[in-house]
Amino acid sequence: MSYRVVIPTAGTGSRLKGLTKYINKSLVGIANRPTISHLIEQFPHDCEFVIALGHKGDLVRDFLELAYPNKTFFFAEVDPYEGEGSGLGLSLMSCEQYLQQPFVFLSCDTLVKGEIPEPSYNWMGFAQRNDLSQYRTLNIVNFNVSEICEKGVVKDNLQAYIGIAGIHDYQQFWQAMHAGEKIAINQGESYGLKAILETSAISAHEFTWFDTGNLEAIRVARKEYSQPDEPNILEKENEAIWFVGDKVVKYSDDIDFIDNRVKRVEELQGFVPEIYAHRPHMYCYKKVKGNVLSEVVTPSIFEDFLKKCKVFWTEKKLTAVEQEKFQRNCMGFYKDKTFERVQLFYKNFNQIDNAKIINGEQTPQLQALLSQIDWNWMSKGLAGRFHGDFHFENILYSKSDKKFTFLDWRQDFAGNLSIGDIYYDLAKMMHGLIVNHGLISDNQYSATWEAGKVEYNLQRKESLVGCEQRLNIWIQEKGFDLKKVRVLTALIFLNIAALHHYPYSLLLYGLGKKMLHNELDGKV
Repeated sequence: MSYRVVIPTAGTGSRLKGLTKYINKSLVGIANRPTISHLIEQFPHDCEFVIALGHKGDLVRDFLELAYPNKTFFFAEVDPYEGEGSGLGLSLMSCEQYLQQPFVFLSCDTLVKGEIPEPSYNWMGFAQRNDLSQYRTLNIVNFNVSEICEKGVVKDNLQAYIGIAGIHDYQQFWQAMHAGEKIAINQGESYGLKAILETSAISAHEFTWFDTGNLEAIRVARKEYSQPDEPNILEKENEAIWFVGDKVVKYSDDIDFIDNRVKRVEELQGFVPEIYAHRPHMYCYKKVKGNVLSEVVTPSIFEDFLKKCKVFWTEKKLTAVEQEKFQRNCMGFYKDKTFERVQLFYKNFNQIDNAKIINGEQTPQLQALLSQIDWNWMSKGLAGRFHGDFHFENILYSKSDKKFTFLDWRQDFAGNLSIGDIYYDLAKMMHGLIVNHGLISDNQYSATWEAGKVEYNLQRKESLVGCEQRLNIWIQEKGFDLKKVRVLTALIFLNIAALHHYPYSLLLYGLGKKMLHNELDGKV
């Protein structure tokens, strides 16, 4: 039986705090896919979906159209979706024209395991919970609903209603919703279901249920749905990478970021995946076969990779005017941004420039170290084709065809889409060999900052240590300036410290400052 499923996504998701600052709550990730992907994939392939849109609704629409081009969606705009007059009932009534048939109602924060019945009869879903105070509840007798209770009702034989229901008697449902006016708007689907219960039976179906509507609940859901071989992607509030079937969808809240990423594909053709569809905040490409390079690298694979890099990093001849502009770009990207990011780090983590001892080693103030750098030397970059975020987690290797694919390329270099500094790519590679995202995700590190002392411990993979040692040699063999690469690597650590979570941020700051001190002092 082909049927329709309505999923209201209009709400702001305020209980999820920063997770919904930039995206709709239905797009919050679980196992590297938006929650709404898990919802949709609980149903048969021929189901059609009615989506109520409100907060960040354009993002929900764009994602669904990119990720599921062969599925049928009906979108309804909810106005207002917050404040006076808003409510779940209004979201549902906004979808009424698409639901003139039996349908399934599904809250966008309800994940269930187990078979979901068709709406060939009326039914409501429940789950076992010890604390019922925060839920509507069902009084259940012989797996039939005898009463639908509001939050706070205390009786025997109550079970938590979990926001999933099959509505067969849809005409009666809609009549009740219209008659209920403000009460129906506030209570949502349960108001219409109460009206059905007055004249018809409603079956009760038990599910294994995972709530995704608050921070603790989504933490539990993420743990339950995690896969042992899923990519290690450090979470950001304003960016995401989602894996849906054979597709990869990249999201950013910055439309210029996405637009420039898409434009740069032509420059990077043959090294990066082909983008076949995009929207203002997203682009989509086919999933690439292979493993993250950090997981499979061997000395021989690394040698092949370095050969690939030499082909990729094609130098570009610049005129005197272009060279001057390029050097100004490098100066801004390295010097100005470093000073800005360091101040942002101090602000974000309530610190000052007083880390005099790092892992037992005496160091000057960071301000003094930065003043020692010859910024003219630093900004004399090597103009050429660039990736911009060139570390092993962004590189896939296919053993079967011995192919490297570069992912998550930077959108520009100081505003330039085609010319960047090859030294920056070398430094990004070096930084990824020193700090591995997978080990950070597994919390295989520690960092503290107390009374002017920073102590950090960082686990490293032996294979990546070997790659770092070989890269140091290769850089010199090919005529690059090793000191410049390593100083720039230290600056990268200092730059990104402000952007990551505590205490990882402290590790990056301490590591970056210690490395900069050692490189400038000639200790390494």
